Amino acid sequence: MVSKQNTLPILNNILFEAKKSGLSLSATNLEIGVQTKIGAKVEKEGKITIPARIISNFSNNLPAGENISLELSGQSLKIKSGTVKAVIKGLLADDFPLIPKKKTEPLFNIGSLELKIVISRALTSVAYNEARQELTGVNIILDQGYLFFASTDSFRLTENKLALNKINVNKENYEIFAKKNNNLIIPSATLTEISRLISGDIDAPVKITIEDGQIFFELESIIIVSQLINGKYPEYQHIMPKEYKTRIVGEKNLFQSAVKMASVFASGKTGEITLKIDAEAKKILVSSMSQDTGENSTELNFDITGPSQEVVLNSKYLLEGINTISTSKLALLANSEATPLALREINEQTGEVLNDYTYIVMPIKN
Repeated sequence: MVSKQNTLPILNNILFEAKKSGLSLSATNLEIGVQTKIGAKVEKEGKITIPARIISNFSNNLPAGENISLELSGQSLKIKSGTVKAVIKGLLADDFPLIPKKKTEPLFNIGSLELKIVISRALTSVAYNEARQELTGVNIILDQGYLFFASTDSFRLTENKLALNKINVNKENYEIFAKKNNNLIIPSATLTEISRLISGDIDAPVKITIEDGQIFFELESIIIVSQLINGKYPEYQHIMPKEYKTRIVGEKNLFQSAVKMASVFASGKTGEITLKIDAEAKKILVSSMSQDTGENSTELNFDITGPSQEVVLNSKYLLEGINTISTSKLALLANSEATPLALREINEQTGEVLNDYTYIVMPIKN
């Protein structure tokens, strides 16, 4: 995590700091800071900042299995690994910005693999228009029974809720903090960095601490600190229907393929496709039409309860929602052509519609 702007050249650098306890590396763009520690035999303490691009490209090409020797020489870092040597010019470490350190204990721990899924879902509907900065982040609500992660760009909305009894919570600190401030906004860029750091197959606890307008994530030897977005997130829960008149359950892959094909023939910038839900025939027709490309329709035999419906949706938004569903079957929930359509997962064993994750997409009103 280094700055992409050149207003402060040192922000393009990584801080190398050798202490008796080992070697620590730090980087920041003034909004997000990253620190990690590496086991090393330190003969002499010292620190310097080195351009991230150069050290990254150089280290990626070093021979595997060789020890690396680092030596500070004035404003340069001498590196030796096997038969490879390099001298990289750096900048004085005294000018490197201080990265905040947490003062309190973590509020809760979340398994890294579960957090990666939650982040992936939340980032799907984050807004990238900075005119409303609060929508560029992910809203976290610290509730008594659940931890909510939500995001919206006004066209679609995701909500993921984690039961507190299923994660490791510091109950006393959590309750004290939640009474003061239970509604926070984390920048999407921060969560993107967290997701990148999480390995795809190793589950480890991520310790999360919140204090003084900042949030800290600890994953093994890595600490990420980020500023929180200062603002009020929209009261999104009032647009989420409490009940749905029509429920459609079917194979995710079949519905996904039908929407993909319909999107090819969808017209206009909104990529309009139509879902015609026939409750009596237990069929759903996914169709689209364009004067330029032609037309397409796919008929699916799904389990349908409730009245027939017809709704027009943005194919891109609907498809991105389908992609976040991790179960083999999904549920479509609808009330009318003018109200939001919801996607939810299905319990593979019981067939129950799960409500811990909801993806909402707004209809296109013709």
